[in-house]
Amino acid sequence: MNSRARRQLLFIVTGMSGAGKSQALKIFQDFGFYCVDNLPLALMPQFVSLLKKRNDLDNVALGVDIREGNSLRNFPEMMARLSKSGLQVRVIFFDAAYATLAQRFSETRHRHPLSSNLSAAIKQEQKILAPAKACADKVIDTSNMTLGELKDALSRMLELKKSREMKISVLSFGYKYGLPSDADLVMDVRFLTNPNYVPALKGKTGLDRPVAEYVMRDPQADVFLKKFLDLIGMLLPLYVKEGKSVLTIAIGCTGGRHRSVLMTHLVAVALREMKMSVAEYHRDMGKKW
Repeated sequence: MNSRARRQLLFIVTGMSGAGKSQALKIFQDFGFYCVDNLPLALMPQFVSLLKKRNDLDNVALGVDIREGNSLRNFPEMMARLSKSGLQVRVIFFDAAYATLAQRFSETRHRHPLSSNLSAAIKQEQKILAPAKACADKVIDTSNMTLGELKDALSRMLELKKSREMKISVLSFGYKYGLPSDADLVMDVRFLTNPNYVPALKGKTGLDRPVAEYVMRDPQADVFLKKFLDLIGMLLPLYVKEGKSVLTIAIGCTGGRHRSVLMTHLVAVALREMKMSVAEYHRDMGKKW
């Protein structure tokens, strides 16, 4: 295996019809990926062989969907073969709730690829795609996602190092704006003292020192932080053992401006000190109250 192959990154983008695969491929293209939609699985070995000979294609995303039909039963076998190719292969599966999928088909007036009976088609597609979903490094539920949130979720994923090291994203959010749909672990810190009721602190954020000092005066703040880091430390090796390569930890408070921002920052700092690969995001920090 040559060094060039080790640097090449291949994303397999698959999932339910109407769950956002086409939008995801457009986002990958915006990020500079070479994208191919609906490449037949039977041609995958030839494509990979060609890819390894190219010097100008380090990042590639392939769309695989229900149009492959019963060939999708061979998806796990194909992924096993690709894992031996020398490429770094990641599988992303896009999913959404039944009601969301039905609404999207209704709004677009598109016919489902499997049948005009939408309910039966969605159930059949879920069954056919089950082997592909089982192979996924990351399942992204787009039920409540905007296009901007989808792009943000993928941008965090694309910070993966080209290795099997787990990439951790720590994200703050406000419950008043809804849960992050791509979170793997969600922690609620609304039990901590709320700076929002202090006029001098209301307009500041958890990244400002006066807010941090105010929150950390709560005797539960330090206890929580230590116990939460212990929990994360226990879970990470278990996730890695199961083959998970991306982990999103979401920490929420009421508005996503004070307590969750501070705790997200402190968790990210602590994980970096543990030599973890960590990205820090604050989804709702800049929103107006």
